[in-house]
Amino acid sequence: MSGMDDLEKAILISFDECVTVDSVLKLQAVAYIQQIKETPSVCRICVEKLYFCKLAEVHFWCLQCLHEALLLKYPSMTPDEKSFIRKSIFSITCYEAVDVNGNSSVKVLDGPAFIKNKLAQVVVILIYLEYPLIWPSVFTDFLPNLSKGAVVIDMFCRVLNALDDELISFDYPRSGDEVAVAGRIKDAMRAQCVPQIVRASYDIILMYKNSDPELCTSVLDSMRRYISWIDIGLIVNNAYIQLLFELMLVDVLPDQLRGAASIVVLAVVTKRMDPKSKLTLLQSLQTTSVFGLVMGDSDSELVSSMASLVTGYASEVLECYKHLNSEDDKGVSLELLNEVLPSVFFVMKNCEVDAAFSIVQFLSGYVGTMKGLSPLTETQLLHVGQILEVIHGQIQFDPLYRSNLDVLDKIGREEEDRMVEFRKDLFVLLRNVGRVAPDVTHIFVRNSLASAVASSEERNVEEVEGALSLSYALGESLSDDAARTGSGLLGELVPMLLLMRFPCHSNRLVALVYLETITRYMKFMLDNTQYIPMALGAFLDERGIHHSNVNVRRRASYLFSRVVKLLKAKLVPYIENILQSLQDKVAEFTRMDTASNEEDGSHIFEAIGLLIGMEDVPHEKQSDYLSSLLSPLCQQVELALSNAKAQNPEESPAQIADIQQIIMSINALSKGFSERLATASRPAIGLMFKQTLDFLLQILAVFPKIEPLRCKVTSFIHRMVDTLGASVFPYLPKALEQLLAESQPKELVDFLVLLNQLICKFSVGVRDILEGVYPVIVSRVFNILPRSDIQSGPGGNTEEIRELQELQRTFYTFLHVIATHDLSLVFLLPKSRGYFEPMMQLLLYTSCKHKDILVRKACVQIFIRLIKDWCTGPYGEEKVPGFQRFVVEAFATNCCLYSVLDKSFEFRDTNTLVLFGEIVLAQKVMHEKFGNVFLLHFVSQGFPNVHCPQDLAEQYCQILQGNDIKVLKSFYQSLIEKLRLQENGSLVLR
Repeated sequence: MSGMDDLEKAILISFDECVTVDSVLKLQAVAYIQQIKETPSVCRICVEKLYFCKLAEVHFWCLQCLHEALLLKYPSMTPDEKSFIRKSIFSITCYEAVDVNGNSSVKVLDGPAFIKNKLAQVVVILIYLEYPLIWPSVFTDFLPNLSKGAVVIDMFCRVLNALDDELISFDYPRSGDEVAVAGRIKDAMRAQCVPQIVRASYDIILMYKNSDPELCTSVLDSMRRYISWIDIGLIVNNAYIQLLFELMLVDVLPDQLRGAASIVVLAVVTKRMDPKSKLTLLQSLQTTSVFGLVMGDSDSELVSSMASLVTGYASEVLECYKHLNSEDDKGVSLELLNEVLPSVFFVMKNCEVDAAFSIVQFLSGYVGTMKGLSPLTETQLLHVGQILEVIHGQIQFDPLYRSNLDVLDKIGREEEDRMVEFRKDLFVLLRNVGRVAPDVTHIFVRNSLASAVASSEERNVEEVEGALSLSYALGESLSDDAARTGSGLLGELVPMLLLMRFPCHSNRLVALVYLETITRYMKFMLDNTQYIPMALGAFLDERGIHHSNVNVRRRASYLFSRVVKLLKAKLVPYIENILQSLQDKVAEFTRMDTASNEEDGSHIFEAIGLLIGMEDVPHEKQSDYLSSLLSPLCQQVELALSNAKAQNPEESPAQIADIQQIIMSINALSKGFSERLATASRPAIGLMFKQTLDFLLQILAVFPKIEPLRCKVTSFIHRMVDTLGASVFPYLPKALEQLLAESQPKELVDFLVLLNQLICKFSVGVRDILEGVYPVIVSRVFNILPRSDIQSGPGGNTEEIRELQELQRTFYTFLHVIATHDLSLVFLLPKSRGYFEPMMQLLLYTSCKHKDILVRKACVQIFIRLIKDWCTGPYGEEKVPGFQRFVVEAFATNCCLYSVLDKSFEFRDTNTLVLFGEIVLAQKVMHEKFGNVFLLHFVSQGFPNVHCPQDLAEQYCQILQGNDIKVLKSFYQSLIEKLRLQENGSLVLR
């Protein structure tokens, strides 16, 4: 390291990233440098090192140091210091050598690019601080130095680029100060030197375009940055614009230079200006001459720059069309669009499109221009075809992912999700094109399908999937009428789809989109029943329910059940055939190997149930069909139950899974049978279901503790309530008794939901059943639930807490259903007497305090109902001793007054307003039932507690005695809001 001074050594050590440097030494070096930084003469030291040291690291450190000094210490520097830094930096930037004592200086510009970029940043800081007031000649002094050649020209470009990056460009967020300084600099440059800079750039390009294309590329890159804010006439003139087009079109020049010229023209094209001037500008450019250049090798840099120019130009023309109103201007815009569009379509189909250009947005805008036009011109129809081709190309999957998508691994799933998202806008575009040019669109979709079928197996999968996806998306935009009648070319498209057989039908994606598409067009079968057999074939053969892929089979079963719902009555002639085709599937589900089966047969059974459950099916046949399905299913359950009795039920998970599967299948099957059919017109069918129910209830006895099975049986009882109506009653006591044997919150919830269904359907008809179970339920619930809100634990809501909250909500619904279905006497049963008092307290607490507003509302409604049921009038006999007093003294003041005064009662919330309406209604009902007893207590004891002024209390009495509940509600709300303003302090529940 001889010949180096300490500072140079320290800088080298501090920059050394190798492990060889001793960490103590490194710390010393850093401390030494820091010390130098803080000396007053640090700027002189730095300038000297820039002149006479050869080391790039030292140059970088010195420039960094000057940059920091100017940034932090500029205001405190003397004029001499400032002048010294300015002159030194300028001379270094202009490649001037200095001779001191016979030592000629090192030239920083001969160093690496990162040093020159750092130097440019220092110049920009000086421009920021001193231009134009202190150093007005920075640019004009620079220009004569450009004649020194490439080194200085390159440096000037770096300064212009750094000025743009650090201060001017809006691509980066700027502070208000920076925006103001940038404005000051731009104004000064426009007034003083922009024309000379542009002229210089022109001369340089002319001089160096053949000898130093790289330098010309740099100059063009700098010019591109300045176009957005300089006078456009400096570039758009015969000389400069012609030179740019010449650069683009001369094919012996390097691609990089030609691309740089095109990006400058793009900056001209996208410069902000009013639409009229923009159109004139676009018209004046000979862009058509470059359109052909995009047809080159699509991977080259030149083609991608040209593609950006073409798409940018087209977008600007389209904007002009949208914003100009005169017919002439619109005509010119359309003419320019027609010229550029073939190239745009080529770019969209063959090139990686510039990220700034949105294909969908542009095409949607163009299609928008056609909306008002009818009929479309030949050219426009041609363009529509091109747009459809772009859509078709864009929506196709990459064959690279074919196997991932087929087996649907993690990569396949990600690719599928990405494509679903990506396609959304393209399909919206397709539907818009379909509205503007329906015939062209239908023909295109039909031809895509035809060519997909004919194409080689190699590219078949993605092409077929793409064509089918187009057909599906087109179907989404059809009206019901169009879908039914098959207007236009649809009448051709649907039969064609049904007849299609693709070599790649085994592919998961193809099979799925094929089934989805046929389902989408199913309404067509309602009026064209001759195609039903073909449609059924697609679902029932190896394209659907018998496909080799389990995902396809599952989806096919689900879609088939949807098709059956839609076409139900039209399918009666085909029931035999359908059942024949499904025989092997049904057998699979009725044999005991369902646990190994990855599929759930319930959709198939639901479809069969819908078919055979119709009144149109002859009675005999219906009974045969049903018994041929139910018998083997029940036999399998019987077998499983006898096996389970012989061993520990907990040890037979496979059998439990089988039984679950079978109950689900029977459940699904029963959905097709209406209550009228099973009870009134064909009671024999009802009898079969009753026997099945009776039989399935044994499961509860054999597996009393297996929650999934209890859950499935409960679900089947729900179904039978709907199918058998009141004739289900004899089976309920035993079923309910077995279901109530468990006390877990989850099971209790299921049980209460079942009771709610029974009460809502049969009302007082279930009184006897309810009287049996109500006391047990109440004691269970009171043992499980706390009397107040269920608090979340420290770690948020656990599964356990969620189950308790669910039980609480369902329990309140249960009480509400009882009260509102004329069953409130159940609350007064001798066996439940012990729970009456705590129950009233619970309802009171909940109606005042519960976090869930809807639960509070339900409790207030319960009170209203109980008051109506149990209180015959102010002087009548009390049906429930003490209840009237409790309502007047506890419920009225706490719920109707104190709870609404609380700040947490938020009038702006919709649900809270509904609750408030119920609270006001409760007061009305109490006044009707208890008259002055209520008024005296509420107004003469409650109101004074909250300091309610006498006149407002009197007004309340008056309005309450009127008949208009709306007036009462709005008065009471304003009363509460006035009382709140008086800051009553917090009111505790009495």
